[in-house]
Amino acid sequence: MAPAAVPTLRVLLMGGTRFIGVPLVPRLMAADHQVTLFTRGRQPIPQGVHHIEGDRRSDGALDQLSGRHFDVIIDSSGRTLVDSQRVIARTGAPSHRFLYISSAGIYANSHCWPLTEEAPTDPDSRHGGKAETEAWLRAEGIPFTSFRPTYIFGPGNYNPVESWFFDRICHNRPVPLPGDGQLITQLGHVEDLADALVRSLEHSVCVNRVYNCSGRQGVTMLGLVQAAARACGRDPGTVVTRSFNPSGLDPKARKAFPLRIAHFLVDVSALCRDLDWQPCFDLERGLRDSYRRDYSQRPQQQPDFSSDAGLFAD
Repeated sequence: MAPAAVPTLRVLLMGGTRFIGVPLVPRLMAADHQVTLFTRGRQPIPQGVHHIEGDRRSDGALDQLSGRHFDVIIDSSGRTLVDSQRVIARTGAPSHRFLYISSAGIYANSHCWPLTEEAPTDPDSRHGGKAETEAWLRAEGIPFTSFRPTYIFGPGNYNPVESWFFDRICHNRPVPLPGDGQLITQLGHVEDLADALVRSLEHSVCVNRVYNCSGRQGVTMLGLVQAAARACGRDPGTVVTRSFNPSGLDPKARKAFPLRIAHFLVDVSALCRDLDWQPCFDLERGLRDSYRRDYSQRPQQQPDFSSDAGLFAD
């Protein structure tokens, strides 16, 4: 379906100076939208945007939004239903769309893969607040589009996803892998997510829909290590992996090991169809991009590998 012409929109972005916001703001501005950022002011503010400084957990800070109306609200930092409700209580519902960054982590365990948007959700998930927010937006009749990424990666990632593997590869440490390394996971590049968010504003078919958003393919955890090694300019054959027994660990815990110790794969065909969207970054290109533009530019320091020993304990 061809996208509709979208006039200049007044956009409020909750967050916007870290990770997802870095590629998102330029795309919004390139589409000629008027962008307001609500942030704590700890990072440089892009030129050409209006900035409101405050912590969204503070009522007084959020009161700065009172009486302001926006065509689009993008909530990239809300984790609970109350987080989003507190914003809308001050601005009113957006006239065009509420874009919400949810999580594929809301899905329940399954024996069938990949997961579609209709897959059962887990009420006990630590991302349960995001599922509640989606349900509330629908019940309130607020026009919304929600995106459920798997693992987001790319430059500026403050979560230990690709960097966890880069650390061990670049410091010649054995890379812990659960079992035989054949569990399948899935990563999606941050720029592809940003592109989908902006593109969705042009498509009315996306109203009141949720979409999985990630790369097109899954990868085994062993394959992820090998791809990460190539991104670092290393021969995968020289990288040592060491198996650990995951049976005593919570499969969804991400402490000593950064990924779910279970299959985690979603179907992104609905997003591709409705938005005429395709990821620009496959895993190999995305890891190279993250290593080149981010990890390799960081100050050299010794990572903390102390948690690895616990994985190998009997």
